[in-house]
Order: sequence, then structure tokens, then C-alpha cells
Amino acid sequence: MATAKRILAELKRHRDPTAVRGMATVGINPENSYGIGMPRLMATAKRIGTNHSLAQELWASGIRDARILATMVEDPSLVTGRQMDSWARDLNSWDVCDSACMRVFWRTKDARRKIARWSRSREEFVKRAAFSLLAFLTVHDKKAPDNEFEKYFPLIARASTDDRNYVTKAVNWALRTIGKRSLSLNTAAVKVAAKLSNSTSKSARWIGADALRELKSAKVQARLRKREAL
Repeated sequence: MATAKRILAELKRHRDPTAVRGMATVGINPENSYGIGMPRLMATAKRIGTNHSLAQELWASGIRDARILATMVEDPSLVTGRQMDSWARDLNSWDVCDSACMRVFWRTKDARRKIARWSRSREEFVKRAAFSLLAFLTVHDKKAPDNEFEKYFPLIARASTDDRNYVTKAVNWALRTIGKRSLSLNTAAVKVAAKLSNSTSKSARWIGADALRELKSAKVQARLRKREAL
């Protein structure tokens, strides 16, 4: 039977100091990390299966690798808004943030409410979580109507002037992702990006210009037209 104590001991046995030292090169916070690679974490998660209580214990350990594993075994249907806020406050690295958004947060009933709330946070990784969550929701929620995502443009515009690296990148990511969902959203996202590219804010200008390059590219335009034709 998988217990937090056993899993944490197993993770510790596989720690890789060399990998930990290399994390800074890709912007990962090496604090409380064992440097375990994704293949091993995914194999461990597959062996464990879905386990809500274990996920909570693993997260509470404060160990980076255990927290990523927690996102892999968590049951999103049991995750409350309070838990989402608690986990968001604990975030201190983009990789754990994005793992939580990709594997857990977008699947919860409170996802949309958290996007709006977290987008106003003063904490860098809570704010990043808002836009990382938006990006994953845009990609994975196929049933949502396209016009639902237009309401997020004001949030993107407001956050675009936040020049903190991990916020800036997530805001850009969310804008590009929305703009690649459909032709109509592409048109709307291009307008937002064009406006941002002329902003007095350096971060907003970068977000807008970078998004424009991708959203207006021949590759993206062809893909969207092909999708519309199906």
C-alpha cells in the first residue's frame, strides 16, 4: 500500500544532486528538490493511481518532486476552492505551478472563478497560475463556447504591464493560446495583441509583439482555416 512516508523515502533514494544544480538554467527553483526526472515521477504516479488523501500529504511535504507527484495522483473532482487557494499560495516555481494547472486546476468546478481572482494577486506564482490555468482551460475545455474566452482579454490586458518574468510569460501564453482556438478568437486576439504591442509598458509591448508573430503566422492561419472547414 502506498503511503506518503514510503513514497517520500523512495523519492529521496532517487535524488539527483547534479540535476538539482542544473535546474536554475531553466528557471526552476531548486529549493527542497531531489532533482527527479519526469519519467520516474510519471511511472510512480501510474503505480499509485488516483489518491486524494495521498496527494494532500505529498503536497504538504514541501518537497518539489513530491508536489509534482501530488498533482499527478490528485482527484480533481475532490479538490475544493480552498485547497486550490492553499496550493496556489505554496507555489514558488513555474514547473510546479504549471503541473498543478495542467493536471488538476483546470478540471475543477472552480477553475474559472480562480482565474479571475488569482489574476489580481500580488504574488508572482499565484498570478502566473491564473494565466497558466487559462491557457490549459482554453486548450482542453472543448465544450466551452468560443465567446466565453473573449471575457478574459481585459484580464490579459490588465496583467500585461506586470513585468515579473513568470507573469509576463504566462500572460503571453494565455493570449496566444486563446488566439489559436478558432478563427474568430484569432481575429479578436490579434486586435488585443496589436494594441499591447504599442503600449508604453515594456512587458505589454513584448507580450503583444510576440503574440502577433505567432497568431498571424501562415502556419497558425492555415491550421485554423483547415479546422473551420472540417
